[in-house]
Amino acid sequence: MSAAPSDHADTHADHRHGSVQGHGTRAGYLTGFLLSVVLTVIPFWLVMTHAIANLGAVAVIIFALAAIQIVVHVRYFLHLDSKAEGGWTLMSFAFTVLIVGIVIGGSVWVMFHLNINMMPTMPADMTQAP
Repeated sequence: MSAAPSDHADTHADHRHGSVQGHGTRAGYLTGFLLSVVLTVIPFWLVMTHAIANLGAVAVIIFALAAIQIVVHVRYFLHLDSKAEGGWTLMSFAFTVLIVGIVIGGSVWVMFHLNINMMPTMPADMTQAP
């Protein structure tokens, strides 16, 4: 009878809030928040101050920082990593990203080719009715 309370205490100690997988720590949330703020402020600063004159370079930097911010949110707030549920959540997330990438990339590709292959506009003299 005396072994049962200590067994219960041991199992309860194993399931504290900080040790349960999927739960974040305060330091983890604070790190994720600070990284998110920095990764948001940098693009705003680049655009508002015109720090870089080349708009193509600014666009590439903004997209790179957006991709990094997605990783920060997935890691620190959604807690998706290879350990969560045996890696299945990360695999399903990667599959979702792949499918969304195919849909968006395919849509842009189709729209680009539709624009190029459209019939040319009619000459100006043929637009008026006889």
